[in-house]
Amino acid sequence: MSGFPILSVMMLVPLAAGLACLFLDAKAARNLALVATLVDFALGVVLWLNFDVGGAQWQFTERMELFSGFSYALGIDGIALLLIVLTVFLMPICIGASWKSIDKRVGEYMGAFLIMETLMIGVFCAQDIFLFYMFFEAGLIPMYLIIGIWGGQDRIYAAYKFFLYTLLGSVLMLVAMLYMVNVAGTTDVPTLMAYDFDPSVQTWLWLAFFASFAVKMPMWPVHTWLPAAHVQAPTAGSVILAGVLLKMGGYGFIRFSLPMFPEASAEFAPLIWGLSMAAVVITSLIALVQEDMKKLIAYSSVAHMGIVTIGLFAFNIQGLEGSMMVMLSHGLVAGALFLCVGIIYDRLHTREIDRYGGLAINMPRYALFFLLFTMASIGLPGTSGFVGEFLSLAGIYEVSTWTALICATGIILGAAYMLYLYRRVAFGDQKNADAAAMADLDAREYLMVIPLALAVLWMGVYPESFLAPMRSDIAALEARIARAAPEGDSKVAMGAATSKEQPAHEEAAHEGAH
Repeated sequence: MSGFPILSVMMLVPLAAGLACLFLDAKAARNLALVATLVDFALGVVLWLNFDVGGAQWQFTERMELFSGFSYALGIDGIALLLIVLTVFLMPICIGASWKSIDKRVGEYMGAFLIMETLMIGVFCAQDIFLFYMFFEAGLIPMYLIIGIWGGQDRIYAAYKFFLYTLLGSVLMLVAMLYMVNVAGTTDVPTLMAYDFDPSVQTWLWLAFFASFAVKMPMWPVHTWLPAAHVQAPTAGSVILAGVLLKMGGYGFIRFSLPMFPEASAEFAPLIWGLSMAAVVITSLIALVQEDMKKLIAYSSVAHMGIVTIGLFAFNIQGLEGSMMVMLSHGLVAGALFLCVGIIYDRLHTREIDRYGGLAINMPRYALFFLLFTMASIGLPGTSGFVGEFLSLAGIYEVSTWTALICATGIILGAAYMLYLYRRVAFGDQKNADAAAMADLDAREYLMVIPLALAVLWMGVYPESFLAPMRSDIAALEARIARAAPEGDSKVAMGAATSKEQPAHEEAAHEGAH
């Protein structure tokens, strides 16, 4: 792969196809969009297979100086690799989900999705801080259009709320970036990650970045744009919003806030823990009383992102690895749940839970897949949801037992609202004749849900294949922030013996040698 600009090609393919879609009729636009996303997925597989685990931190690097210090610089580590592969995996599924449900301005819709794919990949591989900002902000525009043009009845309100919340948070981040580049004398992200900013200034820089990433996650209480956006967005819009766009906030914390401002991150860690605990408990309770399926899953997303943020700010390897695993799992599972809602919405054109019931009778295969994704959302062992939540809670337990305890209640509440949803949709009496007459999954829908189901099970059964690429990068990040790590209240550090046990171990080893 040396010398082949695979990252640029992965961005160019959907960009060129997206621009072409604007000038094509509906059938040709659908076909081109599907081909382009499948080509990008194939390139993503090549990227994964050629990534050297244990090799250099930054791989597949490309650099071209443009003007006055600004450069077109790309490169990925294991963390970015996983998020790019998640993006290219979900995109063909999104095109498939839109195949029949989108019947107006199809070329523009497909074009918006493909251009958004280019921008999302750009966010994860940009190595120039201003290039990152351009991709990060430009990604808002296609999503704004997708919600505003092809969304539900209140789509204009939801689109404006989504755009204003996420844009206003990013203005402060741009000011902070300008200051950082002026002080450090470089726009290179890896160099800035190793630069030691003055701790007194770190506080303000951290808050500026936090204003953007907290909204993007979204963290409580700046999460209110998310349920509105999810409810109004078309099915594929919800899949990619939950699957990838929310992960940009977590990626921002990993790439910028923690390594560039470790002292400020430690100073604000209790604030993050408090907001995360509130997110997990409050939004889970709100999810329990929802009558709209999309709203319920949207509030569950906020609760799962709360688990991500406590893991990130646990300042240890378990927490950081757990956060990444939760982000990857949530991308698959939340995307799959929104897809399941979209499948029955296309048949009955309502998201109201009470309009369904007893679907396991007439749609048994659908009910089976829906059950798998429900269990993965709860965190059942053997599914993708378990590994990340366990590691995140283990990580925060080292630092704050109370935070771990309160956030663990989110798993119990998650089981309550997800099983309550599943019982009302799949089981019980068939109260409505139109719901009872719905046909089971067709071939197109199988092609969408089977890859997601296999990925969820693969991640749950063999998580090492996802942990291995990011292990050295997480270790490097932990080494960078270790100096500022807050003092934990747990009596024993994970994986280490107590001071009383240590001599006993050494004595036993000494006797064994003789």
